[in-house]
Amino acid sequence: MTPQEKLQKCYESFKQKIDFVPEIALILGSGLGALADEIDIKAVLDYKDIEGFPQSTVPGHKGRFVFGYMDGVPVVIMQGRVHYYEGYPMQDVVLPTRLMKLMGAKVLFVTNASGACNASFSAGDFMLITDQIANFVPSPLIGANFDELGTRFPDMHEIYDKDLREIVINTAKELDIKLQQGVYIQLTGPNFESPSEVKMCRMLGADAVGMSTACETIAANHAGMKIVGISCVCNLGCGLTENPLTHAEVIEASNKAAPLFKKLIRASIVNIHRSL
Repeated sequence: MTPQEKLQKCYESFKQKIDFVPEIALILGSGLGALADEIDIKAVLDYKDIEGFPQSTVPGHKGRFVFGYMDGVPVVIMQGRVHYYEGYPMQDVVLPTRLMKLMGAKVLFVTNASGACNASFSAGDFMLITDQIANFVPSPLIGANFDELGTRFPDMHEIYDKDLREIVINTAKELDIKLQQGVYIQLTGPNFESPSEVKMCRMLGADAVGMSTACETIAANHAGMKIVGISCVCNLGCGLTENPLTHAEVIEASNKAAPLFKKLIRASIVNIHRSL
């Protein structure tokens, strides 16, 4: 089965079970899944109930789509994402993003937990993603092009929509929430980075490093979605701190930051909806 056929099969499986058209698609990163339980839920679809859909295996990722209204805005929320390091082909990793596009979503709002490469950042900071570096993971566009989604050679000069970024900046100001801005770099994981790798990422221009997101936004940009993203900086990268890094630390930091993060996301989604 080709990736295109697999995507179509997943879409047909979705259509058989769910009658809902989202406007905004939201991917929740590690420790942020609780936000999906706080909306006006209209339907839930477990990944395991979609034929051929990749399953999330990471602790803290429930593995389901939640459909409903966030303060009146129709949304589909990925409560848990699929990572390249879980062993899936890159086409499977971005299949959920493409599926949400087929569902009707016009905007992709990505969130993640990251480590700081920028020494001026602190654990608990929120970083509006202004650009990204994805050279260390395979492009999801390798292989036959999805002509029904986008062109063979898509432009990447503004992956993260400038107007949507401005909305998030203004929303953070209104809520008096500190918001950093910077470049996100995706490495494969699942190991955390060595001190020299963190230094390399910083030399390349990255402010935060993680194991997801960049591949998803390439697929979304290819499919013509507007994209905005916020990273929760959960720890200082290796070499910027003497403490060993653990996934438990990431979850703890993201849980601690979650109330403010959820407040910022909800208000931003309402303001983005008003701009569409």
